[in-house]
Amino acid sequence: MQKDLPVLFSKYNKIANEKMDAIIKGLTTEEWNRDLGGYFKSVRGLCSHLFVCDFNWLKRFSVLREFSVMKQPFMGREPFSFSAILFEDTNEYLSERVLMDEYIISFVNELEDGDFNAMLKYTDSSGTVYEKNFGGLVMHSFNHATHHRGMLSLYLEFLGRPNDFNSFNVVL
Repeated sequence: MQKDLPVLFSKYNKIANEKMDAIIKGLTTEEWNRDLGGYFKSVRGLCSHLFVCDFNWLKRFSVLREFSVMKQPFMGREPFSFSAILFEDTNEYLSERVLMDEYIISFVNELEDGDFNAMLKYTDSSGTVYEKNFGGLVMHSFNHATHHRGMLSLYLEFLGRPNDFNSFNVVL
């Protein structure tokens, strides 16, 4: 794998999140918190999960070597629980989401071609130790985000909010 693919996905990730966030910005507090019946009960819960996973993956990736994004004060905290429900309201989420997308882009811009073939040894939230291909894990993190934006799209449809933010051709 070469760096151009994760760079492309990081750009897509940011654009898709911006489009998604423009819709989320218009949600009422009730809609933000409404139980919609999925594994992650609400838009709030799903947005929290997406954010937590992005943060936690950046923390895991930093085990490979030092990345400057990890010097950001926010990145110094311990990983979140994957079930953590963050962000009291959409404004809090939206401001943090913008920063997280910038952190992801910063991380990707620092990648070197040799990183993609490295093996990353990390521990998941349940304590299981893995050793996996670093490049594959980077791509997994982007795929995970796309998956959950798809879930958010469905939640927004349940709320009667038209949406279409998952088209990859916005970066091609």
